[in-house]
Amino acid sequence: METKNILAKLRTKHGFSQEQLAEKVFVTRQAVSRWENGETVPNTETLKLLSKLYDVPINTLLGSPIKLICQCCGMPLDDCNVSKEKDGFFNEDYCKWCYAGGEYMYSNMDDLIDVCVKNMVSDEHSEEDVRKYLHEALPKLDYWKRYKELGDGGNPELLIYKKR
Repeated sequence: METKNILAKLRTKHGFSQEQLAEKVFVTRQAVSRWENGETVPNTETLKLLSKLYDVPINTLLGSPIKLICQCCGMPLDDCNVSKEKDGFFNEDYCKWCYAGGEYMYSNMDDLIDVCVKNMVSDEHSEEDVRKYLHEALPKLDYWKRYKELGDGGNPELLIYKKR
């Protein structure tokens, strides 16, 4: 779905007129109209406000142009499992189980693997297969790459992740 259609759908779903929405995100009614006609798209700061207002990630507002995965556990991210910062803004780098309220939940890869194994083992995938897969896949994710750079005494709270 195109951004213009997503913005119009969310506005009407929440019962806002173009003028009411404009007031909430500090733009003109004409700006909202231009977004919904596909003439322009909201700027970054306005996308953040819309994201918080509608409680959806910015990626959703833009039509999910790329598929995101949690940079800690590798789970595909969608609107219902994206993490949030302390201020309520979405953090599209992590799922809500790996990063919650501005805090990292895992500092030990083996602990994360134990949790994931419980949820991933199936008739098609044995515990051994899942563990092997996770031991190969997780170190390639940004969180674990950065954590490794900090060394054995690394503190995940100190991770500085550069936004895309």
